[in-house]
Amino acid sequence: MTLAYLAVVAWLTLTPSSTGLESGMLDRLAAFLARFPETSWFTFLRLEFIANVAMFVPFGVFFVLLFGRRQWWLAIIVGMVMTLAIEGVQQIIPGRVPDVRDLVANSVGTTVGVLLALALTATRARRDSRKRVSA
Repeated sequence: MTLAYLAVVAWLTLTPSSTGLESGMLDRLAAFLARFPETSWFTFLRLEFIANVAMFVPFGVFFVLLFGRRQWWLAIIVGMVMTLAIEGVQQIIPGRVPDVRDLVANSVGTTVGVLLALALTATRARRDSRKRVSA
């Protein structure tokens, strides 16, 4: 599952953006939301930031599950390093533009994913801890 997710992230971030599929969808969504006063603040840049955060939430979850709860911090570091690598490689890919906001958004997404994974596994971790103490 993690490898399939990473393949999708690589396809979304490391292929030339000649189709504009991702930005086209965000453009249409931003235009739709701009029609309503309550949602007009959802600009393309904000939607892109939110999409980047959302794209990296699974990264944090998967890597906490891979590394274990005790090494949660490693998932954040690997997420940041991966994002730095993506942004570096994007400099040489036609149609791609590296952006510091992507680094921030991806890191936030990874951190949210780590926190989510820690919250979802907390009950089991406490139960396992009690079993070890009573044994």
